[in-house]
Amino acid sequence: MALTPQFGSLVPTQVPQLLSTNYLQWDNNGGGAGVPENFADFAQQYLPEIYEAEVERYGNRTLSGFLKMVGAEMPMTSDQVIWSEQNRLHISYDGVSQADGAGTTSVITIPVADGVSNVISVNDTVVVLDPANGLEAKGIVTASTIGAAAPAFTIQPFAGTSLTTQGLSATGLKVFVYGSDYAKGSDVVGANARTSINPVLTQYHNSPIIIRDQYVVSGSDTAQIGWVNVATEDGTDGYLWYLKAESETRLRFEDYLEMAMVEGELNEVAATKFTNPGTQGLFAAIQERGNVQTAFTPNLTEFDAILKNLDTQGAIEENMLFLNRETALGFDDMLATLSSGAEGGTAYGLFENSAEMALNLGFSGFRRGSYDFYKTDWKYLNDASTRGAINGTNSIEGVLVPAGTSTVYDQVLGTNIRRPFLHVRYRASQTDDRRMKSWLTGSVGGASNSTLDAMEVNFLSERCLITQAANNFVLFKGA
Repeated sequence: MALTPQFGSLVPTQVPQLLSTNYLQWDNNGGGAGVPENFADFAQQYLPEIYEAEVERYGNRTLSGFLKMVGAEMPMTSDQVIWSEQNRLHISYDGVSQADGAGTTSVITIPVADGVSNVISVNDTVVVLDPANGLEAKGIVTASTIGAAAPAFTIQPFAGTSLTTQGLSATGLKVFVYGSDYAKGSDVVGANARTSINPVLTQYHNSPIIIRDQYVVSGSDTAQIGWVNVATEDGTDGYLWYLKAESETRLRFEDYLEMAMVEGELNEVAATKFTNPGTQGLFAAIQERGNVQTAFTPNLTEFDAILKNLDTQGAIEENMLFLNRETALGFDDMLATLSSGAEGGTAYGLFENSAEMALNLGFSGFRRGSYDFYKTDWKYLNDASTRGAINGTNSIEGVLVPAGTSTVYDQVLGTNIRRPFLHVRYRASQTDDRRMKSWLTGSVGGASNSTLDAMEVNFLSERCLITQAANNFVLFKGA
């Protein structure tokens, strides 16, 4: 009796031909333990149709690139970076109070605070402003108490009446020096002695953090060839699945290098702050030392208020706007309403005014007042796996970064150099560069430095972000 071939008795043929002895079966009931789902039974006539190429449904998934556009990376050798920033040049005080003195004079008291002292001299001429009602008065200083617990000075208003009589409030005043007025033949000794003013610098510091990641694959798995043709953001292409995973680990780590510099916070927990001190990132630096615009809706009135504030700071002419999608479209709408095309009809083109030209409804840059702004989308704020998933209260909607530089002395180079206000410092020496380290351990994939039957791919970096002149930065936050 002839033996009918059963499962396990498959006979291959020399030519592609469907026979009862050479076909595989596709199982829809699932495989057993250790057997892939739908691939356990070899009794089906046809093989499944398999797409080799991996579908890139999220496009380019990397988020880094922001710091490369606006900053620089420089080596350092210490555990801490300390820099100094200039204070304002002219003499002024906020939050002062006043009361009537002898005759028609007024006594102005300066609030005591850390680093604040009275440097106003006799015969200085001052302007006193009252923000509450818009009144102002001018006068000359007739007496000044310096170094006391409650520093104060007396002025004789030029109007001949006290500040109270002129309607100025008792508290919350601002005063600044605009010059001096001395009598003929006078000297600056005794009661007329001037106070020598020494510049006071404000120091800031930041510390680097160590960022690490690792990918591990066993020796057996490195020999397995996958059936998916993978392609990654850095150009890697092939069928070995562990290369795909290693490449994604590297790309994710490179994103962490930037995300940690943007999101970093100083650790204030006493038990761990010395072992894991944390680092001050961009958002934290702006919220502590910069300008925060809450519930910003792009319109000319609100934007002009930002410009007025920039006037009070460094007044840096060129600035970059990195925005999420909603805020970027809001800027486009704001700028469109100012164009004659938007108000009087569709603007078809710039050169030939042709209706067939592509209509550009976006703006990449604009000028307002004495400032130039260059606008771009920040993918980090749009990606759903990061800040793009947060909308509404306290969400980060964009940041204004000045395109300025500062001159500092670099101890490594031994010379003065100009650096962007925003730059990264990483640990490096002649023997070890920790900007972006990667190394293999184990006994697989080219490594032969341990008995581990696996390949360990290690990544490490030690760095921090330096945000100088943060008073020129603006952080846009949700309502």
